[in-house]
Amino acid sequence: MKSDEVAQYLQDHPQFFEEHAELMSRMVIPHPHSGRTISITERQMLSLRDKNKQLEGKMGELLQYGEENDTIGEKMHRLGVAMIAAASFQSVLHTLNFHLRDDFAIPHVALRLWDRPEHVEELPEFADVSDELQVFAETLSQPFCGSTSGFETSSWFGDASKHVRSQALIAMRNGGGTIGMIALGSEEVQRFYAGMGTLYLERLGEMASAALARVLR
Repeated sequence: MKSDEVAQYLQDHPQFFEEHAELMSRMVIPHPHSGRTISITERQMLSLRDKNKQLEGKMGELLQYGEENDTIGEKMHRLGVAMIAAASFQSVLHTLNFHLRDDFAIPHVALRLWDRPEHVEELPEFADVSDELQVFAETLSQPFCGSTSGFETSSWFGDASKHVRSQALIAMRNGGGTIGMIALGSEEVQRFYAGMGTLYLERLGEMASAALARVLR
């Protein structure tokens, strides 16, 4: 019989070892990590021990992810409370910049709004943006994360532009329409990368959009 036929037979006849119980004490198999032989029972114990180690490793990873998410959640909560308290356009900008740089350790933050209300002075946040970038923002179903290469947003970071290696672009919307974009920049290539999770970036965009729309009415 071939080995797969033996395995299939044992699966189809689970009572085999009950009928031949003495085999369990006589059969030996190779140790998985050394050349010596061990009993089937000992081999089962080693297998269970290995599986237990794997489960402990996965549990440790889940706990680490949970703690990281809790930390980010607390930071988002602090940002949200501060944005609600901000009563003017300048205070919203200051709050956003302060929390992103000091709490989230994002070194470069810039934003652009498409339309400037008449009662607001001319500021860098209302500088002209190309039609191509506005169309790109309209098409974003989630934040873009990746290189700054080929994006006019890289110039938004001023003198630091030449050092920024990765960015996150978040479209800001109000009532379904796109009103602007937030750009987050980092000197680290892997700080913002394609395929990374964007849930908190999306929430950031929603909070910033609501706060800015409120103070610009």
